[in-house]
Amino acid sequence: MTDAQAVRVRILDGHEWPLYRALRLRALADAPEAFGSTLAEEETRVDADWAWRLKLGATSGRDRPLVAELAGASAGMAWAKVDAAEPRQVNLFQVWVAPECRGHSVAAALLDAALVWARAIGARSMQLGVVCGNAAARRLYERAGFVDVGEPEPQRPGSERMEQIMRFDLV
Repeated sequence: MTDAQAVRVRILDGHEWPLYRALRLRALADAPEAFGSTLAEEETRVDADWAWRLKLGATSGRDRPLVAELAGASAGMAWAKVDAAEPRQVNLFQVWVAPECRGHSVAAALLDAALVWARAIGARSMQLGVVCGNAAARRLYERAGFVDVGEPEPQRPGSERMEQIMRFDLV
């Protein structure tokens, strides 16, 4: 792949749950330390759960499940969601780029698409958690203007792995 190849980011449609499942499970297998859920947890989900999750996300108006494509193949994913407690804030989750597609601006394209959507729905901020030690992700978010909020905290209950919350003000 060359850097001249354009990254295309689009919304995952509800019927594409097999693609979403494949990407999500691949992400958890590739980078288990980067996510709040685990591969073991997600592998227990039945097809109906995956279909329901994506259909709800694709139609809720409060979620934005995204897939990135490079050279016609799925290259990564991200999920933006309006915060349940703070409707003017969008949370960004599940950001992942396939190893063979890293270095081609896929993550930046996913982040840009999520930010465009957040602005379009009138959000005032976007928030995410980045695992401490994930320098590449941290650089991406800092370049976009995200700043640390508070002190790092455990990624999951009982975990020694720490996560830093970062926020970007959209207004």
